[in-house]
Amino acid sequence: MKLGCELPAWALYLSPALLWAAQMIPAAIMDIVQCEGPVSTKESSCHSSDDAAVASTEEAGFQVKGYTFSEPFHLIVSYDWLILQGPSAPIFEGDPLVLRCRAWQDWPLTQVTFYQDGSALGPPGPNREFSIAVVQEVNSGHYHCSGIFRSPGPGSPETASPVAVTVQELFPVPVLRASPSAELQEGSPVTLSCQTKLSPQRSATRLLFSFYKDGKTVRNRNLSSEFQIPMASVEHSGSYWCEAATEDSQVWKHSPPLEVKVQGPSSSSAPPTLNPASQKSAAQETSSTESPRPVPPLATPTAEPPVFSPPDPHLYHQMGILLKHMQDVRVLLGYLVIELRDLSSRLKSETTQPPAQ
Repeated sequence: MKLGCELPAWALYLSPALLWAAQMIPAAIMDIVQCEGPVSTKESSCHSSDDAAVASTEEAGFQVKGYTFSEPFHLIVSYDWLILQGPSAPIFEGDPLVLRCRAWQDWPLTQVTFYQDGSALGPPGPNREFSIAVVQEVNSGHYHCSGIFRSPGPGSPETASPVAVTVQELFPVPVLRASPSAELQEGSPVTLSCQTKLSPQRSATRLLFSFYKDGKTVRNRNLSSEFQIPMASVEHSGSYWCEAATEDSQVWKHSPPLEVKVQGPSSSSAPPTLNPASQKSAAQETSSTESPRPVPPLATPTAEPPVFSPPDPHLYHQMGILLKHMQDVRVLLGYLVIELRDLSSRLKSETTQPPAQ
């Protein structure tokens, strides 16, 4: 009798989750069945071979036996009280990231906290969303959230299962190369190439390239990844580096410096250095035939003023991001103050009420 009494109670406790799962799983199966049919439907992302001939190759996913299918996606059905919804598409550098802490049947939550690799990302508050405007590779990790259910929830803290978020590299750090060589004679042409490659999944992204010499800009933000010098001179010698950046400047990377040396005609036709004995004999021979010439004074090196690098134009952008994060923290602190005020008012009302007769 005791077992018979406990079983219905357990079934009633899990009935909402079971009903929700029973509604979601058939819907997912129905999508798969429709996606395998030869006829295109409104609910299906698949088309027949006739429709595929009209559709562009960019919209097509992949083809099997004359049919065109959409890109696959992962459907995860959970029966937890609390889940963390992350992005379904791959995340790259510069993309925004939005995480949502969802409760069963959207029951009200309080004291919501988001975590990355076990560390809290801020104080508890009522906000169920956590966002990062511009993600970087350092934002990769395991995220989860926690919160307290209000009535009719369990009334106790609940924690969602962790979700792995991987921020992929949009493009590697560029490398600056000189063609035909970084050491050349005066008057020769040289081409500086800023070499990098976008991820195949983001091949449509446009990059802008800038070139710098000794901390000064020689060419700013251009679609061409090459910088040409038709006739190099000694003044073109120096330390060069390039920058590749997206059009919105959300992602930008510098190359390591490349030293370019341009030799003048005097350095290439300099006579070979003789040993002291040969120099002495040569001096005796020339003294007998011609009068000695005055030795020109040695050139004293002039002290060049130091070259100061201009401020990094992207420093202001990073400061803007920092100010945005400070504003978000200020908003979270405001929510915390409101929660504390509500708690204080409730405590005061409970203390002022007369005891029940």
